[in-house]
Amino acid sequence: MLNIIFCLFFLVAFIQACCSLILGQTDIFENIMTALFEAANNGFKISIGLTGMLCLWLGLLKVGEKSGLTNLLAKGLKPLFRKIMPDVPENHLAIGSMVMNMAANVLGLDNAATPMGLKAMQELQELNKDKEKASNAQVLFMVINTTAVTLIPINILMYRQMLGSMSPAAVFVPILLATSVSTLVGFLAVAFVQKLNIFNKVVLSYMAAFIAIVGALAYYFISIPAELRLEYSSVFANFVLFLFIVLFILAGLIKRLNVYETFIDGAKDGFDIAVKIIPYLVAMLCAIAVFRASGVMDLLIFWTTKFFEAIGLNTDFVPALPTAFMKPLSGSGARAMMIETLTHYGPDSFEGFVSSVMQGSTETTFYVLAVYFGAVKIKKTGAALPCALIADLAGLVAAVVFSYMFF
Repeated sequence: MLNIIFCLFFLVAFIQACCSLILGQTDIFENIMTALFEAANNGFKISIGLTGMLCLWLGLLKVGEKSGLTNLLAKGLKPLFRKIMPDVPENHLAIGSMVMNMAANVLGLDNAATPMGLKAMQELQELNKDKEKASNAQVLFMVINTTAVTLIPINILMYRQMLGSMSPAAVFVPILLATSVSTLVGFLAVAFVQKLNIFNKVVLSYMAAFIAIVGALAYYFISIPAELRLEYSSVFANFVLFLFIVLFILAGLIKRLNVYETFIDGAKDGFDIAVKIIPYLVAMLCAIAVFRASGVMDLLIFWTTKFFEAIGLNTDFVPALPTAFMKPLSGSGARAMMIETLTHYGPDSFEGFVSSVMQGSTETTFYVLAVYFGAVKIKKTGAALPCALIADLAGLVAAVVFSYMFF
């Protein structure tokens, strides 16, 4: 599927560029090539930039593995994973890594989530019989990862505050609801494809507990004064993150490990992973850059507006759609689109509100798939991309609906 998307982006961009040239836009191919070269350079920089974070978190995870802490976390979710990932053995290290990845995503800690997710993919790959094709467990993990519920969207709140919003945290609840819809739809899509039995006491109990925890935290942040939500959210997320680090180190000391040497052993894997993902990331970022620079994105927005006007729907949300279109393709591109919308229409405008909720409702699907599958050299991604895109669509639609409800 990624092969089809990769080729399609280039072919559609070329056709659009030829049409633009005929219409007199003589610099179109120059713009495309500039964007292409910049994307290739950025792909390399991003991969190398991840090295430090990969070394840090893989080092800590190694300490957690040796001390038994990740195994303890895995035991807590063992009944759930036994039902939704029957191919993963009980107490396997991958479960602990997946739990830590999901926890970091919930807290909005992208830099921490990525190394843990890459570690989980490597451990799942050890169980994978066909090394070039994604296993069922890898597909489910990737879809959950690309649709991960974000409880505390720190970056979005920060940008809204920087741009002068009177209520930067007003998008907190809509984002939580929209990303929850995205995750639920993604999980159900994979469950349908893989014929998982999810309507049993175990899965339903975990889902109920998760909803209760998310609901309680959401209620707490709603109950405090709006002007304090950003500060409290940031403090809470960073406290939990540092607490994890301290717990890993304490667990290592209790087990009488040489924590420093164990950390170094794990950190060495970080550089290897960073190098492995370079070609995959460069390829996907180049395809996205060409697609964007050719003007295809602008055409999508124009005809989407016409479509909604034709069927008689309110089109106030349409100026926020560039964020929606860019979100599955590029995190930095979607962020730039959100900032442009906030700047042009105002951070407290409806357009800015919708754009902010869209930014927090889904993940950068193509980027995540390219990085995670690229790290383990998987070429056949199976149902991961279709299910993730279905979840993206659900999250973006939910973002619009909840924006109309809350604004």
